[in-house]
Amino acid sequence: MHSSVTIVGVLIGIAILFFGRRLFWLCVAAVGFAVGVEIAPLLVNEASSLLALVIALVFGVLGVLLAFFIQKVAIAVLGFLAGGKLATAIAAAFFVQYAQYSTIIFVIGGIIGAILLMAVFGWALIVVSSFIGAYLIQSAIVLPPTGSTLVFIGLAILGIFVQAVSFRRSAI
Repeated sequence: MHSSVTIVGVLIGIAILFFGRRLFWLCVAAVGFAVGVEIAPLLVNEASSLLALVIALVFGVLGVLLAFFIQKVAIAVLGFLAGGKLATAIAAAFFVQYAQYSTIIFVIGGIIGAILLMAVFGWALIVVSSFIGAYLIQSAIVLPPTGSTLVFIGLAILGIFVQAVSFRRSAI
């Protein structure tokens, strides 16, 4: 991943990790940004770092527009994309031969993520945004697989804890 995309991804990841529930629009934009980072090399053969960043930002802006104008659809799309991305990341971490089933894993994870996010939006957004934030930060750090997994889990737990405390305070 290029350095400018990495820096922006980490900054967005930190914001999403700690404030994902409150900044729902940023959470949707972060998922759009992450998808843009993944899609940029597929759209252009020799993508420069600036072009990759622009493509990622365009997808992020599309996510924000989606969040503002059609929130229910945005919630379902966020759940689907985040659930699919998380399912494939988990499959990649635990199964060597996951690639032949990656589309099925993404779709099943996406459906579960969309249903979960629609059913229990507040708490699900805390968990999903913590996972997204942890993923964006962890993907910028070069570690062995075990270290990456531990960093991801530690960041996700920290994000869930911080957002849960904030959520409970606002509910009281």
